[in-house]
Amino acid sequence: MDIVNVYEAKTNLSRLLARVEAGEEIIIARYGKPLARLSRIETQRKGRTLGKDAGLFEVPEDFDAPLPAEILALFQGAP
Repeated sequence: MDIVNVYEAKTNLSRLLARVEAGEEIIIARYGKPLARLSRIETQRKGRTLGKDAGLFEVPEDFDAPLPAEILALFQGAP
């Protein structure tokens, strides 16, 4: 764990963030007194649960039936 002053943190923020990304923790100090901690945020990704919504929707029997003429006309730009 490194301690850097505010001026150094402002000047080298990109470098400090790269170090934090690599797993380091950095303390930012003002007048030699610790003020803030710069550390990596660990994110937890939730995995997808397959079949979670099973049974909530049923595909109708006529799902792939041709569209009615009036609806088909709307898709084709007919008035």
